[in-house]
Amino acid sequence: MNEGGSAGFLHVADDAALATLVERLRPAGWFALDTEFLRERTYFPQLCLIQIATPDLQAVVDPLAPGIDLGPLMELLLEPGRIKVFHSARQDLELFLHLAGRLPAPVYDTQIAAALLGHGDQVGYAALVSRYCGVELAKHHTRADWSRRPLSKEELAYAVDDVHYLAQLYPLQRAELEKRGTLQWLERDFDRLADPALYRVEPREMWARVRDAQRLKGRALAVLRELAAWREERAMRLDRPRRWILKDEVLVDIARFQPADRQALSRIRGLEKRQLESLADELLAVVARGLQVPEAEWPRAKRRHKPTAAESALVDAMMALVRLEAERHGISASMIAGRKELEEMVVAGRREVLGGWRELVVGPPLEAFLAGRLRLQVRDGRLEAVEAGEEPTASGP
Repeated sequence: MNEGGSAGFLHVADDAALATLVERLRPAGWFALDTEFLRERTYFPQLCLIQIATPDLQAVVDPLAPGIDLGPLMELLLEPGRIKVFHSARQDLELFLHLAGRLPAPVYDTQIAAALLGHGDQVGYAALVSRYCGVELAKHHTRADWSRRPLSKEELAYAVDDVHYLAQLYPLQRAELEKRGTLQWLERDFDRLADPALYRVEPREMWARVRDAQRLKGRALAVLRELAAWREERAMRLDRPRRWILKDEVLVDIARFQPADRQALSRIRGLEKRQLESLADELLAVVARGLQVPEAEWPRAKRRHKPTAAESALVDAMMALVRLEAERHGISASMIAGRKELEEMVVAGRREVLGGWRELVVGPPLEAFLAGRLRLQVRDGRLEAVEAGEEPTASGP
């Protein structure tokens, strides 16, 4: 274990150093975590660095160091007694699930918490560090190749900053939430992050994520579903990006034209010669399988229902109510609910479309409004929400 640069972080590159780090981390009730990974050339993320910090310790673990065994560290990370603090956790958690088959829990995500505190949706780490710590983070190594070895001390220090300030940010942010009495509102969001189902890929559902899939319908969508599932399974098996197997536009054209032989398949624009030579038989078999799907089992693209004038007026009123609740809680209204979500509540009759803390903030008043137990009125030139049983108040001039 070597001291790294002026920041005093620990650079862990062998089993002895890793064992020492684990023992130093064991008393901690929480620690900040981040990873550096690459997936430009693979289906699954390839781990390059693990950064860990507490208020008293910062470390970078090199998982690519020859012979290093991450097992003891992974066991510690997976223990349920410690909070794992991330910023924008989903990709990091997906990586841990791939490596260990389980997710580190419980988790805390400073990006999700920042939205509840009124800092905007999807706020960046650098912006939060500036806001809470008064530090402007350097951006020199944003596009670094983290798989290259050796990494410079400057690159390692840059990586450590992602957890060094996170360990300072977390207690400040948590204290602010506790003061507001809203910390518990985040439990559903964080529990969802730690649910493996969030990261599970279902190959037969991937057709809906193919670009321009909405241009197809009927039997062509059935063929596309088979093609997309075949591509996903092949990408997983070969650990290659799905676009390297076949691009979206090629899948859509094959599904549209439904070639029955090599000659017809060769006319598909964008299908390279090498792909035709190696994949033709498989692709033709997949197309044939899609064509055999009974009509009752064809997938159907979701069509968004256009609200009527009356429904749009109701959504307008609901938007006004959301703005009132946002102002009351000191949160940006755009962070709570957009028009699309409210239209789903009205048009599709879906009541729980917001999720997590957003549901806690505006779910009850929206339900009361839709049920007629709450109404909007103007008092002294300002809009307000009152219980339906209250007598109307005269508005100001």
